[in-house]
Amino acid sequence: MALPDTERPPAAGPVPPAAVPLDPGDRGRLLAGAHHDPHALLGAHPVPGGTLFRALRPNARSVSVVIDGARTEMWSEGGGLFATVLPCPAIPAYTLLVSYDDAELEVDDPYRFLPALGELDLHLIREGRHEQLWRALGAEPMVHQGVPGTRFTVWAPNAQGVRVAGDFTYWDGTQYPMRSLGASGVWELFLPGVGEGTRYKFEITSRYGHRFLKADPMARGTEVPPDTASVVTASHYEWGDAEWMAHRGDTPVHRAPFSVYEVHLPSWRPGLTYRRLAEELPSYVAGMGFTHVELMPVAGHPFSGSWGYQVTSYYAPTPRLGTADDFRYFVDACHRAGLGVIMDWVPAHFPKDDWALARFDGDPLYEPGNALRAEHPDWGTYEFDYGRTEVRNFLVANAVYWCEEFHIDGLRVDAVASMLYLDYSRDSGQWEPNVFGGREDLAAVAFLQEMNATVYRRCPGVVTIAEESTAWDGVTRPTDSGGLGFGLKWNMGWMHDSLEYMQKEPVHRKYHHDEMTFSMVYAYSENYVLPISHDEVVHGKQALVSKMPGDWWQRRADHRAYLGFMWAHPGKQLLFMGQEFAQGAEWSEAHGPEWWLLGDDYHSAGDHRGVQELVRDLNRVYRATPALWERDTEPAGFRWVLCDAADDNVLAFLRFAADGGPLLAVSNFSPVVRHDYRLWVPDEFPAWQEELNTDDVRYGGGGVGTEGPVKSENGFLTLTLPPLATVWLTPEG
Repeated sequence: MALPDTERPPAAGPVPPAAVPLDPGDRGRLLAGAHHDPHALLGAHPVPGGTLFRALRPNARSVSVVIDGARTEMWSEGGGLFATVLPCPAIPAYTLLVSYDDAELEVDDPYRFLPALGELDLHLIREGRHEQLWRALGAEPMVHQGVPGTRFTVWAPNAQGVRVAGDFTYWDGTQYPMRSLGASGVWELFLPGVGEGTRYKFEITSRYGHRFLKADPMARGTEVPPDTASVVTASHYEWGDAEWMAHRGDTPVHRAPFSVYEVHLPSWRPGLTYRRLAEELPSYVAGMGFTHVELMPVAGHPFSGSWGYQVTSYYAPTPRLGTADDFRYFVDACHRAGLGVIMDWVPAHFPKDDWALARFDGDPLYEPGNALRAEHPDWGTYEFDYGRTEVRNFLVANAVYWCEEFHIDGLRVDAVASMLYLDYSRDSGQWEPNVFGGREDLAAVAFLQEMNATVYRRCPGVVTIAEESTAWDGVTRPTDSGGLGFGLKWNMGWMHDSLEYMQKEPVHRKYHHDEMTFSMVYAYSENYVLPISHDEVVHGKQALVSKMPGDWWQRRADHRAYLGFMWAHPGKQLLFMGQEFAQGAEWSEAHGPEWWLLGDDYHSAGDHRGVQELVRDLNRVYRATPALWERDTEPAGFRWVLCDAADDNVLAFLRFAADGGPLLAVSNFSPVVRHDYRLWVPDEFPAWQEELNTDDVRYGGGGVGTEGPVKSENGFLTLTLPPLATVWLTPEG
C-alpha cells in the first residue's frame, strides 16, 4: 500500500512534467480539438523513471492522482492541462481527484481505457455490412473494464478532431476529445460515470478549422423539439408479444387479409402520449376490423408541420409523445390487440438543419458531394449518397433497427420514385446520366435491393411497401430476379384514376368509364395496395366525401359506394383516419380527425356513424371472405362480369378464393335505381344472396336492394341495383 504524501521519501516524490514535455504541436492540436489521438497524450504512460500522468480538466483549480488512497497533486501546465510523473514501475490503477471552486470530485480517467469498440465492428463498418450498426455507433451505456459509463462513437472521416460535449460539460467539448480508430473514420471515447438521461452532442473540428456542435446521427433518444441535443438511452422494456412475433409470417402477406388504417399519431387524439395511445388506438382500429395500423413517420423530426417526413434522428422515435420504451409499449399493445404495425420510413431525403446530418463533419458526408445530386428540388432538402458504403449501411441498418428493436411489422418506404430517377423533378442540365447514359440511379436501385433483401432475411414476417408513382418495372419482383424486392407497392394509378372518375357528375361518368376499368390491365404486374392516404385529403384536395359531386346525400352515397368498390377490387387497401366516418373537412395536423361529428346520439350523427359502421362491416366481411384477398396477385382470382356498361355507370366482377368460392361485386355509380338488372354468373352457383349493400339504412342509405336469395336463370341473375351503391353477393349457403 502506498504511503501518504506526507510520509513519502523525497526521492520518491512527484516529478514535474517538464521532464517529459508535451510537444507544442500536439498541445496546440489537443487544446484546439483537432488531435486524432488524445489517448496518446492524456492518461498514464510509462516514461523513464516511472509513469507520466496527464489530465485535461478545464476550469479545475487542481487535479490530483489517487493511487491506493494516496493523493498526489499534479502540476498545472496551463490551458487546463495537469501532469506529474510518479515512480511507478508499471501503470497502476488510479483515479483523479478534481477540485473546482465549488466542489471536489473523484473520477475515473477516461484516457486509461482501451477502445470499447472491437475490430470486427470496425471491419463491418468499413465494409458497409454492419447490419446492427446501432450496436457499434452512437452512445451505448455499458460496463467497460469493470467500470460503468457510456461509450460514445461517431463516424466523421473528414474531421480533424471530435469531442464529446454535453450538459455535464456545460456544452464545452474541451475536456473530452475522442480518438480516431483509423481508416474506418470512426471516433471513440468511453466516459466513465456518464449514464442514461445525459444530454450530449459531438463537437467537430472540420478539416477547414471550423468548429461546431452536431447531434448524434445514431442517437436512440433526443430532446423534445425545439431543443436538439441527443440523449443517452437504453431499453429496459420487456415484450409481451412473443406469440404474435412467432406467427406473423405464417401466411405470405399477398395471400393474407391486409386492411390498413393510416394514422398520424400526434393528431389522432391530440395530447395523447404513446402509452395513452396504446390504451385507445389499438382497440379502436381492431374494433373497426382493420388488420394493420400504418404510422406516418415516428422518427425524430424538428418541425411538426412536416408530419415526420423531414427526419433528423433516424434511430430515435419522436420524444413529443414519450420515450423509446413508451413507443415499444404502444407497438406491443397493438400486437396484443391483433394488429400489425407498419411505419413510414423516409430514406429519400433529409433536412438541412445545421445541427443534424447536413455537411456533418464539415464536408458532404451523408449527401453527395456533387451539387447536382445533393439537392432535392421538391422539398428543399438533401438526398442521401446511396453510392457511399457507410451511408448505405446507415440506412439499411436503420430499416433493420426498427424491425428488430421495435418489432415493427412493415416499412412503407416514402417517395421511392424520387430515389430511382436521376432526373426526378429536374430540368435538362440539372442532372447527369448514369454510366450507361440512362436516367436511372443505379446506386439507389442497389441500395433498395440490399435493404429489402436484408430486412426479409433478418426479420421474418415483415413486409416492405413502396410508394412508387411511376411504372418502374419489378418493384415487387424478388431481388434475385432483378427486381427491387418490395413486398407490396402503392397503386397510385388506381388511386388517381378512380378518384378522377368519382369526382365527375354521374351524367358525365360514362365518358370516363375506362378510368375505373383500366387498373385491371396492369393489376397483376405488381403486388398492390390501394391507397387513400393522407396525401389525398390535404392541400386543397378535399376530404374523400367532399370530393364527390352533388348534395350531401349523394356525396355520402358515393363515398360508401366507392369504399365498397375499393374493398372488393384486387389489391390490399389503405384508408386514412377520418375517412372511415366521412369527415367533410381536410385533415389538419393541428386538430386531427373531427371526432365530434360522431356525437353521442346516433340519430344526430347518423350520417357519419353510418359510414363508420359500413367500414366496420366491409372489414368484417372482407376478413371472412378469402375470395377478397387470397388470390389478390393471381389473374385467375378475378373475372369481369360487366365492364362495358358505361351508359349505365355499372361495374360488376367476380373474385375467387383458392377453393373457387366466389364473391360478386356490383357497383352502380348512377343516382338512379336500376330494376331487373341482369348479370351473368357461373352455372355452378344457382342461388345468390346479398352479403353487403352500401345503401343499407344502417349506413345512412335508402335501403334499396334485392331481398332474399336470388336464383339464376340460364346463367343470369336479375337484381335491383340501388343508386350510388356497391352490393356484394355470395352463393347461398
